[in-house]
Amino acid sequence: MKKVLIISPYFPPVNAADMQRVRMSLPYFEQFGWKAEVVTVNPRYSDFVKDDLLFETVPADLKIYEVNAFNKSWTRLIGLGSIALRSLYFYYKKVNELLENHPYDLIYFSTTQFPVCVLGNYWNKRYNVPYVIDFQDPWHSDYYQNKPKHERPPKYWFSYRLNKFLEAMAMKRVGGLIAVTDSYISNIQERYPHLHSVPSGVITFGAFVPDLKIATKSSIASYIKKKSDKIAIAYVGVVGGIMEQSLITLFSCLSSIKNNDVKLYESFEWFFIGTSYAPRGTGQKTVLPVAARFGVDDCVYEQTDRITYYEALKTIMTADALLIIGSDEPQYTASKLYPYLLTNMPLLALFNPQSPAFEVLDEYGAKYAYSYNAPDIDIKINTFLKNIKSGQLTRQEYDVEAEKKYSAENMTKRQCELFDQVILSE
Repeated sequence: MKKVLIISPYFPPVNAADMQRVRMSLPYFEQFGWKAEVVTVNPRYSDFVKDDLLFETVPADLKIYEVNAFNKSWTRLIGLGSIALRSLYFYYKKVNELLENHPYDLIYFSTTQFPVCVLGNYWNKRYNVPYVIDFQDPWHSDYYQNKPKHERPPKYWFSYRLNKFLEAMAMKRVGGLIAVTDSYISNIQERYPHLHSVPSGVITFGAFVPDLKIATKSSIASYIKKKSDKIAIAYVGVVGGIMEQSLITLFSCLSSIKNNDVKLYESFEWFFIGTSYAPRGTGQKTVLPVAARFGVDDCVYEQTDRITYYEALKTIMTADALLIIGSDEPQYTASKLYPYLLTNMPLLALFNPQSPAFEVLDEYGAKYAYSYNAPDIDIKINTFLKNIKSGQLTRQEYDVEAEKKYSAENMTKRQCELFDQVILSE
């Protein structure tokens, strides 16, 4: 049995999106010839919501090593707030110790806390252990370079240059690349041509059926307070300025419906839950201000506070229909797509026309997935709402082969196949 050491700064009970691939893969690694161990940051150093139910899918015999991190209260003063930078030294010490005393065939970085990946270069050079990096998001990106300063993230000048420097170091010796979309890999290969000869694979997140079973049997509450005379449509997840175009499309359409078919308009309530990454009680609303511009804020409810993963599942399972909105960044795909599809609830999806999410939605046979600038988009959204109100649309059935293809088990199989390629190519 080959051994893989997984580097994931966030791990259960921390409710962070970028650890979900690892969590959903762990039950299947041994099935495909790999014994996994995880090195993570002690959860007390994370600001994310904690969810102990996440442990229910983690194999009982999994070895989990925890490292410390410098306290955010003082590292923030010098601009080092990310958990990757705060834990970098402690990762260096702990993994050095593990590599000195245990044989590992591969190191797997699966995280969006990318600065920690720079250690792969060092560990490969010192211990000759190959490493794979999983790009769930871009690391170094020029996306904000042409944006006005007020639209750029805080400390952008520093983070842009740091990411550029660290990414180049991490790519020097990387043995394999995984990404959720092809463009992430092609962009990396364009910047570092030697990576064309490195094993790579486009592997999306997977649909993980056990999660819905856990959410169903748990006593946790939904965050939707339904009214008997309203149809509840839910979106759970962060909404930032980068998603504004999808919101504009939706609320512009709702404004038109309000003016032309008020009974249809008044039949629906739209719930946006957990829209900010900010600490509880401090998040700024990003949905309601856009809804107010179109005069439809009377049918929109927004809660900025994040909720746990299983609270999110329970919430979408108790809605009458679901909404997914995408970013205006063409490369964006939504990891939440798969739990939404697993519910078989009526689903309206609005994405950038170039989003790779459309490939998945098309294979599943999702009927109401549109680009936010699609021709006659108002008519399409109107039809979706009318079909729900009339009772014609209460459940969506999806292609069985697509469900198998995008299962967490099959996605894990593909990860392991790439791991095998990497160690064979060394």
